Amino acid sequence: MRKKNIVVVGFQWGDEGKGKIVDLLAKDADIVARYQGGNNAGHTVVSGDLSLVFRLVPSGILNDKKICILGNGVVIDPMVLLEELNTLREIGINIKDRFFISYKSHIIMPYHKRLDIARERLRGAGMIGTTGRGIGPTYEDKVARLGIRVADLFDRDLLYEKIALSLKEKNYLFKNILGEEVFNPDDLIEKYLEYGTKIKEFLIDSSSYINKKLEDGLNIMLEGAQGTFLDVDHGTYPYVTSSNTVAGSALSGVGLGPTKIDEVIGITKAYTTRVGEGYFPTELKGKAGSLIRDKGEEFGSVTGRPRRCGWFDINLIKEAKRLNGATGMVITKLDVLSGLEKINICTGYMLNGSVIDHLPYSVADYKKIIPVYKEMPGWEGEISNIKSFNDLPVNSRKYILKIEELTGLPVNIISVGKERTQTITLKSIF
Repeated sequence: MRKKNIVVVGFQWGDEGKGKIVDLLAKDADIVARYQGGNNAGHTVVSGDLSLVFRLVPSGILNDKKICILGNGVVIDPMVLLEELNTLREIGINIKDRFFISYKSHIIMPYHKRLDIARERLRGAGMIGTTGRGIGPTYEDKVARLGIRVADLFDRDLLYEKIALSLKEKNYLFKNILGEEVFNPDDLIEKYLEYGTKIKEFLIDSSSYINKKLEDGLNIMLEGAQGTFLDVDHGTYPYVTSSNTVAGSALSGVGLGPTKIDEVIGITKAYTTRVGEGYFPTELKGKAGSLIRDKGEEFGSVTGRPRRCGWFDINLIKEAKRLNGATGMVITKLDVLSGLEKINICTGYMLNGSVIDHLPYSVADYKKIIPVYKEMPGWEGEISNIKSFNDLPVNSRKYILKIEELTGLPVNIISVGKERTQTITLKSIF
């Protein structure tokens, strides 16, 4: 029987715990490939005394003999990538013949970062809340056909020409509009040629490589960086990331055809969080939100920014299910809700006197909606070491079953703690 190929996607605004789940599932996958984003998001994996934050390398690298790939849809800061690879080597993780980069991936340049930060400053109160790592401007250059790809780092004349062309417009903006120092191509060329030399051994055509491996009988797990509602098309625009995060983009992000995918697994917390600016219908701004934030250690793994916390939102998950064609769901951080007397589930939004079961279509309507909640009884006790669904407190089981009922999606896995072992598997995904 052919092995399964799956896509793992965040169902909310990112930070759903994909790192742990990808690491957990990687034992049954031969290849783990990332298809979008850059180092503006981090996946945290905890194993014993070891806690690692992966900003670019798929967290599956911790599983011995698994192949990890950054696909063409990923934008790469070479300095960050090399730091991450050095950290892996220092802790004894072998990456030789196990880690690869698509030669079509685009490179984040210093001027992208400066442009990112300067624009946010210019927006003032209307800022998007970017991480300032140059992700958006890099994707802009990609679409504008001004981008620098990994393959360009090996030809001095070509690289210089591309940098100079990109800086024609950007230096004008820096000098005349943004009040920033301009860049000289001569100051960048040597460093990026050096980066090219250091990462050359990892380069592949991700499409031909992956398809050949699938023909040889291997299987693949595709992972993204952010969640569904940061998707530039389908998210809560304009407070979104600069790429498509949904499962469909996983295919173009590595060069794989749609007929090769068997399952799409959505990851969601047992509540909802969001980092940065943007709409958040079920946000809790009082004591309950602070309790969830502190207990769940809800702070960005890369930025350190506190996450906004709120109740579970059925509308989000139902829309994420549709957008991604999801076949199953993983619920993380159920343990964080232990000890709450009452827990709410948002089942719809009141808008202009009627209840709607979807996100508003107009930006203006986001400010008008009022969440409609179903109250569920909470539960007491520590659940982090429970291994069986039937051993969970009765009210926590009812909570999970209600989520299944309202979303129409089966729960495959429940995470009840940071460690790999703190996991309850209801149905094997592979």
